[in-house]
Amino acid sequence: MFSLKNKTALITGGASGIGLAIAKTFAQAGAHVHILDLNDEQTREAASEIEQAGGLVTGHVVDVADQQQTVEVIGRIATQGQINILVNNAGVSHIGRADTTTEADFDRVFRINVKGVYNCLFATIPHLKANGGGVILNMASIAATLGLADRFAYSASKGAVLTMTFSVARDYLADRIRCNSISPARVHTPFVDGFIAKNYPGQEAAMFEKLSKSQPIGRMAQPGEVGALALYLCSDEASFVTGCDYPLDGGFTRLNG
Repeated sequence: MFSLKNKTALITGGASGIGLAIAKTFAQAGAHVHILDLNDEQTREAASEIEQAGGLVTGHVVDVADQQQTVEVIGRIATQGQINILVNNAGVSHIGRADTTTEADFDRVFRINVKGVYNCLFATIPHLKANGGGVILNMASIAATLGLADRFAYSASKGAVLTMTFSVARDYLADRIRCNSISPARVHTPFVDGFIAKNYPGQEAAMFEKLSKSQPIGRMAQPGEVGALALYLCSDEASFVTGCDYPLDGGFTRLNG
């Protein structure tokens, strides 16, 4: 079950964190994984790690917020064979409220988190249609549906990702393209460790414990747990699932308060 053998999967932001976990999981399941990431060094390291584990992977350095660049890279991939899966994972976070978020920061978050997803959809959907269908998985967040403190721009951007998921699922039913999203709570990635070290020097252990306990289950998710859900949603076993958002949140959405 959950085999991706002979499938080609594009994973944006696939060189680190959640994206890398998804790339590893998909490669282990037999997919030819294409990592689309802005960081050249991390892309090469991720590809090397997957190859050493026996996976089939190709790395591409691309800014998904640049439509021409994105269309060209995905077009080149499509010439090598059918594209079956797109995972829109690339994104950035931002700390701030409506009156403390600068215009530059707001534009940056939306350029990557929203326009980047749009650009990949724009570039990939024609190929999925030509191939007779496929799967799109977007990385949303619990911030899309809940009020998180000091996450104004980030929450708004993930709200857009969530509603794009529903729109795409509706528009391409006849083209046999499924589209779903995952909404994680806190996931323990290097980003979290860096955020804590930067903002709470000397209090790292206590702050990590506090952030972990904010999930009712008592800990943060591991990236591989997101990868496991992504694998299911992109597999043939999920062929009846479209237009759905999956909170992967340790009970945060329903069990807090």
